[in-house]
Amino acid sequence: MILSSLTGLVISLARFPSDKSLGYFRSPLTGLRLPKLLFMNTTLITGASSGIGEVFARQLAAHGHNLLLVARSEDKLINLCNELGRSKSTHAQYVAMDLSEREAPARLFAETQKRGLEIDFLINNAGLGSMGDFTKLELAHELNMIDLNVRALLDLTNRFLIPMRERKSGAIINVASTAGFQPVPFMAAYAATKAFVLTFSEALWEENRPYGIKVMALCPGVTDTNFFAASHMQKPPRRIAQTPDAVVDAALRGLKRGKAHVISGWTNFFMIESERLVPRSLSARVAATVLRKTLTEKD
Repeated sequence: MILSSLTGLVISLARFPSDKSLGYFRSPLTGLRLPKLLFMNTTLITGASSGIGEVFARQLAAHGHNLLLVARSEDKLINLCNELGRSKSTHAQYVAMDLSEREAPARLFAETQKRGLEIDFLINNAGLGSMGDFTKLELAHELNMIDLNVRALLDLTNRFLIPMRERKSGAIINVASTAGFQPVPFMAAYAATKAFVLTFSEALWEENRPYGIKVMALCPGVTDTNFFAASHMQKPPRRIAQTPDAVVDAALRGLKRGKAHVISGWTNFFMIESERLVPRSLSARVAATVLRKTLTEKD
């Protein structure tokens, strides 16, 4: 279903440069070579209405990136676009849609062409999670999660990577998770989707290096967002969670350095590195012990 706002366009109160001469600048955040004419380049962020996606939007807007923000919540997108347009030198637009729908990525790509947008930075941040005994989870939700976390991400990456190849310029951040480094009992399907995102992105990192295109997997751990509530999952204690700002800072530093993946936070980094030293079966048992207790307490 195409939401009524698919054709909606928020023209933010942007301040475009009066100098019409062509030229480029290098983004201090990402290291990307971008046109000085702001309306010539656009960053597309999915899952942009809150959490990590919203912080990406705010930080990139502050550094002159024009934005196309995508999420299901139209009201939140409108408010964010208007706010960014009033306070930043940027041009923010939105498309409200559910990317888990089969034809949604194709419709989104067509909409960027209709609006004349050149997407030179794609951030695939939209995602769902689930937690529980796999046999007791709702199958429709698990399949919907795969559609959003895997199929839509792959679809959008393919569609926007092809023109990046032609221009020999661009960047893609795919949001994975520290859960993608190991099997995670009671989060089996979710962790598997993030393992796909991780290895898929690392492979594309190498494939696209000769073309000057950066592809990176962002692997956050527990982050203080509404992800757990939206996914109907029990939220871990706040004391072990990172802020979305810290995650985005790590992502942009990693992208600028040309990393294939980046793990946000030293605690998460050392946890993942230590897991490499033990058999995967042991990692799975440890994770199962922790999550089994969590689920028992929830019940």
